[in-house]
Amino acid sequence: MNAILPDPHPLTANLSDRMGFDEQFLGQDVPMPVLDGLETVLLPYTHFSILMRPDKRLAAVTALGMDGEKLMDLDRSGIDWRLDPRMPEDQQTGERVYARNDIDRGHLVRRASAVWGDTRAEAAQANEDSFHYTNAAPQAAKFNQSLELWLGLETYLLENAADHGRRLIVFTGPVFSDLDPVYRGVEIPLRFFKVAVFLEGGALAATGYVVDQTPQLKDLPDVPRPGALDDGDAPPLGPFRTFQVPVRDIAALTGLDMAQLIAVDRMPIATALPSARVTSAWRELSSPECLDLDFDLKN
Repeated sequence: MNAILPDPHPLTANLSDRMGFDEQFLGQDVPMPVLDGLETVLLPYTHFSILMRPDKRLAAVTALGMDGEKLMDLDRSGIDWRLDPRMPEDQQTGERVYARNDIDRGHLVRRASAVWGDTRAEAAQANEDSFHYTNAAPQAAKFNQSLELWLGLETYLLENAADHGRRLIVFTGPVFSDLDPVYRGVEIPLRFFKVAVFLEGGALAATGYVVDQTPQLKDLPDVPRPGALDDGDAPPLGPFRTFQVPVRDIAALTGLDMAQLIAVDRMPIATALPSARVTSAWRELSSPECLDLDFDLKN
């Protein structure tokens, strides 16, 4: 099969000057979640960092600092996806996974959220950095292109919840599972998470989300079908369904250390039902206005 697929895209330029995610971005220490017991590799870029899992050839989590006062609207045309020279090629998911099929390279760090800076050059560098394969995950095309709600959550929270100069931290990544189908040697995650962190009334606040792409994978003819989802492990997911979820559920499903974020989760049910079974408190969203938070939004 490899003979009919394209060669990987060239490696990018030197990345040794990249500063990565700023743990003090909100004026308080918010470290990037870590994954104990597994080999990981931390890769810094412009405004964000990626914790890679070489065994999966995908990110475990990404961490982005988003400055709403300095966002710029830059074009994405002409920017090619590329491998990161700091990791072996066989520990990344390159072009062979995405060629000649209906699978998209889904940005984990949202491109539009990373493109900001004091200068156009700084924003342009972040724009380019977001097109590393380390920042991509295989997603069915309809999933990647149609989830305006999922993509818009960051902007909505930035405009309606965050203070401290309209700044937001976003942690994003796959929810790996034994049910994930394998395609061209790479597991395709069925679910993804997002945790937004911001200051509300001067205090640290967090809110979590999960989205599922199982319905779309059935339309890809050469992707093995995932196993049946056990009722105790997942909610009854349908097409393009986005859920607000307790941050503790994301930690339980991913193994990431999110103790600090769990303690400041602003989803009321997370506090009201601290021992609720994973997935039992998930809230389906049809629009950002459906968010359930324990404080009043600005607009």
